[in-house]
Amino acid sequence: MRDVVDQLEGWWKNGETAALATVVATFRSAPRQPGASMLVGPGGEAVGSVSGGCVEGAVYELGQEVLTDERPVLQRYGVSDDDAFSVGLTCGGILDVFVEKVSPETYPQFGEVVDAIRTEQPVAVATVVSGPAERLGKRLIVWPDRVDGTTGSARLDGAAGDDARGLLDAGRNAMLTYGVDGQRRGEGLSVFVEAFAPPPRMIVFGAIDFAAACAKMGNFLGYRVTVCDARPVFATASRFPGANEVVVEWPHRYLAAEAEAGRIDGRTVLCVLTHDPKFDVPLLEVALRLPEVGYIGAMGSRRTHDDRLERLRERGITDEEIARMSSPIGLDLGARTPEETAVSIAAEMIAQHWGAGGSRLAEREGPIHT
Repeated sequence: MRDVVDQLEGWWKNGETAALATVVATFRSAPRQPGASMLVGPGGEAVGSVSGGCVEGAVYELGQEVLTDERPVLQRYGVSDDDAFSVGLTCGGILDVFVEKVSPETYPQFGEVVDAIRTEQPVAVATVVSGPAERLGKRLIVWPDRVDGTTGSARLDGAAGDDARGLLDAGRNAMLTYGVDGQRRGEGLSVFVEAFAPPPRMIVFGAIDFAAACAKMGNFLGYRVTVCDARPVFATASRFPGANEVVVEWPHRYLAAEAEAGRIDGRTVLCVLTHDPKFDVPLLEVALRLPEVGYIGAMGSRRTHDDRLERLRERGITDEEIARMSSPIGLDLGARTPEETAVSIAAEMIAQHWGAGGSRLAEREGPIHT
């Protein structure tokens, strides 16, 4: 919903009603991930996308029907042999799309949800998307310390609330299945949880030209970017317009303090671009011993890499811990410029996140998305 929240908020504040279509589940090579949204406005406006163009026409028509009929609808879209290019996914994927009315009457907590998203406060929305007709569209709003709304069952509120907090911690959306009264091993009712967690962090160590390009790339990918360097003459905001913040501190001290404060998690990526042993060895000693972090990459030549490994082992870093580090950093794209190197680093981060090998799609067989 993030991509349509501004337009939807405008209608909601004016007391108008819009249809919100949300991808709640995907299968095979679906073009968009759960959480992608499209609006059908009170004046017939179409905003956003659920499939990159494949089924938008059909979803638009369904949205108009929901605005008239008022009942939420869960609709599956897949390959259509007879009419694939008009209402089917030509990529071969399958989408489950939930369409509901949004207005101050149907969604009174929407303003609070928008405020949380804008201020980067964690909040999750758990919506009943399949089950008994009278429960469809009921929702539970889950903050770390409170809940609002109801799914229509106190037992389900408790189960979905707990599960939503877990997804919120992981920054992940998911479709959850329960019994109609919230039984965890039951069937018959599905709840889609959309978790609006604060943006994941990218911390770039080393105030060099490669760091500036990496910060821009991280910003483009949706990370909250910090550039850290111990040298105040280089670590300035004017040199890193793509960063959200620039910190002057010894890298290992900054990372240790952030970890101690609980601001490093499994979504955090660390890009060590200092390639100077007095900075990167103590920094990597801290990084490689963190219990969870999404990605650790270190820049340097093969000689720098070998020297770095020797120094880390002298400090007691094990081979298992070293295996968590990508060094030299990035995929083999033949990158030369800082901008090309930033693409190489981003490509490796993405491949590692999704468990992909980073090979050419043209050389692979089978589905594109696994």
